[in-house]
Amino acid sequence: MKPLPELMSYLEGLSEPHILFDTQYRILAANAAYRRQFSPERSVVGRTCYEVSHHFGLPCDQAGESCPLVKSRESGQRERVLHLHHTPNGEEYVNIELTPLLNADGEQAFFVEKMEPLPMAQGTSRGQNLIGRAPAFQKMLALVARVAPSLATVLLLGESGTGKELVAGAVHQASPRARHALVAVDCSSLPENLFESELFGHERGAFTGANAARGGLVEAASGGTLFLDEIGDIALPMQVKLLRLLETGTYRRVGSTELRHADIRVVSATHRDLDKMVSAGTFREDLYYRLSTFPIHLPALHERPEDIELLVTALLARVAPQRPLVVTEAALRLLQAQRFPGNVRELRNLLERSALLCDGNTILVTHVQQALLSGRRPAFMHPHSQPVPTGHDTDCSDNTTVALKPGTLKRIEQSALRQLMAAHQGNRAGLAEKLGISQRSLYRKLKKLEQP
Repeated sequence: MKPLPELMSYLEGLSEPHILFDTQYRILAANAAYRRQFSPERSVVGRTCYEVSHHFGLPCDQAGESCPLVKSRESGQRERVLHLHHTPNGEEYVNIELTPLLNADGEQAFFVEKMEPLPMAQGTSRGQNLIGRAPAFQKMLALVARVAPSLATVLLLGESGTGKELVAGAVHQASPRARHALVAVDCSSLPENLFESELFGHERGAFTGANAARGGLVEAASGGTLFLDEIGDIALPMQVKLLRLLETGTYRRVGSTELRHADIRVVSATHRDLDKMVSAGTFREDLYYRLSTFPIHLPALHERPEDIELLVTALLARVAPQRPLVVTEAALRLLQAQRFPGNVRELRNLLERSALLCDGNTILVTHVQQALLSGRRPAFMHPHSQPVPTGHDTDCSDNTTVALKPGTLKRIEQSALRQLMAAHQGNRAGLAEKLGISQRSLYRKLKKLEQP
């Protein structure tokens, strides 16, 4: 059975990439938008959708992926999934919407698939976007792709350093509001007495120092997205005013009686357990439900260890863009053995320290060990991980533990700190930040270096 010419002509005129295929996964047509974006050099007609998109020899559901065609057969309706596709630009996340077409007998005869790349996520180490391939990462990203086109309020839940601001950016970029501003508010850094004026703005003379009227961050985000980071740190009095904004879509500047309308979409984030805070009475239950229309859990780095290799490549390009740095297999295994309570932020700091300790372009396991010792975490590896070689980057010593003389770890740490001091060009506050420790801790370590 062949599709009607009218259908083929209709698909050709659509601005978004579309393909048409039959019940055997064979592509019957690909419109101009698809050809330009996904296959500019080779025709896909006659090939299977899973071979073109994934380089699979089997349908997606038989290769560990979710298959929209199978889901549509089961549900009898339109289905949406997020897939990692091969494209001329490498592997990219693509939002797929599949629509079944019925024949005269009411049976599914053909399928139309619309493809929309997710602009802020990649399955490779290039670029500045969200990076990952692990199942936990893909589960999170699928929720982002599903909620982004809507106007629903989103609550991002996850440990510090998991990339909540990047995910908020992904929600914004994949939404109809992407052409307008994404305005971030760091709720933890704003004092209670300034929070209201920063958020809503103020009129001239509203308080001491208010010499002119000024709009707030809600106005700055008009037409776009307001990202409330660390929402769990907002004091109870301000929670009431934020709730009013979310419930009515209106607010008043400090010192004004004029009611203003807020044209914003709200995305919030926190590392705190809001359920416990609600039970303890430190976070309003009604505000919690307003914020958590669509909650998304961001996986910790230890939940996606298979992504560390991708992240290492991307982060090294950011912390040392002028150097073509690579890591050895042994160094990578040591990194993968860490639990990283500080998540991607901690991994970035560790890689920057390792790069500073490395004179060449290859980061060895010894560089990573020194970087670990110079930070706040004394252990080389997670308690349940396998031993990693300490001297040479060779595969034959992977299961060998090395006996260290008393005082060895202290000497390695002091040596690493001296090298960091010699290489660092900024002030001590900057060095403390790179090391992931407080200035006071750095001061104590430097005082010990001066001791005989």
